Amino acid sequence: AVLVAHFAQCLHSLRDRPNVVDIRNLGLVGAIELQPRPGRPGERAMAVFLECWRQGLLVRTTGDTIALSPPLIIKPEQVDEMISIVSFAIEQCQ
Repeated sequence: AVLVAHFAQCLHSLRDRPNVVDIRNLGLVGAIELQPRPGRPGERAMAVFLECWRQGLLVRTTGDTIALSPPLIIKPEQVDEMISIVSFAIEQCQ
C-alpha cells in the first residue's frame, strides 16, 4: 500500500508538465495522456517514448498516452527515477 501511494503521488506530480491532459492510475499501473500535436496524433507520445528509451526507460504508448506498468518488486527510489525520466522526456518533447 505504501508503494502504491508513492507511485500515485509521483505519477500525479506530472500533471503540470507541458501538454499533459490527464493522469490516471490503478495500483502500479499508470497512464499519462498527452495533448496530440495538431494533425499528427500519436507523434508526441512517440517522441516521449524515444526520449525515455534514450534515458534507459521502457514505456508503452497508445495513441498519445504514455503507459507505465513497472514490476511489482520496484523500489520507491526506482519509482522516483522512472518519474524523473518521464518528466524530462515530456519537457523535451513539447
